[in-house]
Amino acid sequence: MKEERLKRERTGKLLVELAIPAICAQIVTLLYSTVDRFYIGRMENGTMAMAGIGLCVPITMMLTGISALFGQGGAPLAAISLGKEDRREAEQFMGNSFMGLILFSAAVMVTVLIFAEPILVLFGASENTLPYAKDYLTIYLYGTLFVQITVGMNYFITTQGFAKTAMAATMLGAVLNVVLDPVLMFQIDMGIRGAALATVLSQLVSCLFVLRFLTGKRTGLRLHLKDLKLRKGTFAKILALGASPFFMPVSEGVMQICFNMQMLKYGGDLAVSAMTILFSLFQFINLPLTGIAQGSQPIVSYNFGAGNYGRVRETMKYAASACIFVSFCGTALMLLFPAAFISLFNSDPDLVAMGAPMLRVYISGSFFIGAYMLYQQTYTALGEGRLTFLFAFLRKIVLMIPLLYLLPVVFPWGVLGVALAEPVTDLAVTLGNKICFSHFMKKRLK
Repeated sequence: MKEERLKRERTGKLLVELAIPAICAQIVTLLYSTVDRFYIGRMENGTMAMAGIGLCVPITMMLTGISALFGQGGAPLAAISLGKEDRREAEQFMGNSFMGLILFSAAVMVTVLIFAEPILVLFGASENTLPYAKDYLTIYLYGTLFVQITVGMNYFITTQGFAKTAMAATMLGAVLNVVLDPVLMFQIDMGIRGAALATVLSQLVSCLFVLRFLTGKRTGLRLHLKDLKLRKGTFAKILALGASPFFMPVSEGVMQICFNMQMLKYGGDLAVSAMTILFSLFQFINLPLTGIAQGSQPIVSYNFGAGNYGRVRETMKYAASACIFVSFCGTALMLLFPAAFISLFNSDPDLVAMGAPMLRVYISGSFFIGAYMLYQQTYTALGEGRLTFLFAFLRKIVLMIPLLYLLPVVFPWGVLGVALAEPVTDLAVTLGNKICFSHFMKKRLK
């Protein structure tokens, strides 16, 4: 059984086996946004269309927060229950998480559809970018339920040790998205709406795959209708642990609104377009790190529940080394070749000229961001959501957003002053989290 491997398999080997598919799944996830933006950047008026997509990011991040709320809120609790050999409780966590995904996604979809235009204007849309943003967002929202179920319930596949199956679910949709994007955007001439429709249709296929697995014979945790009934205690635990993973992408969305508004102020629509590309490039580093952390989560959660603290420590040692290596190498490459990375999305000379120095400043504090992300994931894996929330709040709200407005005034460098907020925040919060994490692990695993 998969649980026996989590308990007895050599940790280094097991982490590699779980992390590699999770990394591949994250990279494939990156293809969704990267492929969309690759084709959108080559449309007529591609620079303005790219800026329009950037204005939708805060809303899509909020929706990502819903999948994190119930996926990362429920899956570690299910894994800890498995470690305690309580399969019934684990399936209740999964069923309540599934129902939460449906209810919250539907509520957000209806609300945003009603108020889409004023929301986008509030986020910094101009008369040049609003039509593109509205076209993309409207179609994306109609399919958001498929996206949330795919992403949120995939955590419950990974947490059982079925990392390859979780990767297959993600890859299935990504490959379909690569095929559909050029067909819908150019051959059927749907433009930016075609990019949104391609994403929705691709995620529908992945959603059906995930549900088929979780109701089939191979899964250790099966999705039952009786477990969809919300139980107050179960649902409260999911919300409590998932609050921090939810807050992280939502606060990221708020932060991106502030970035877009400041970029519009200091550099116009061109700077907003460049900022959209910078957000995408940061995901080249961020998502592989998420994959490593997700690969470690089933081992950490299960063995913590089983009381095997030595395996928890050993897993963390391997995962930390891998995360730091990936973040260091990714950051170094972008610092060395910023123009080449910007040109992956759009070859407009003015955009590349503005975006290359922005990328160098923006990414310069990310050498050790892998350690920070692993600390955050581990707090959640051990059921300690409060610390995850604390550092997410510190990074995004207490430090990043005030610096976005303060640094361009202190250092009159225009868009570079705005971009400087990212590395200053990353360096400060990673150091602080390192100190806290060391004390936390000594106390938690005593």
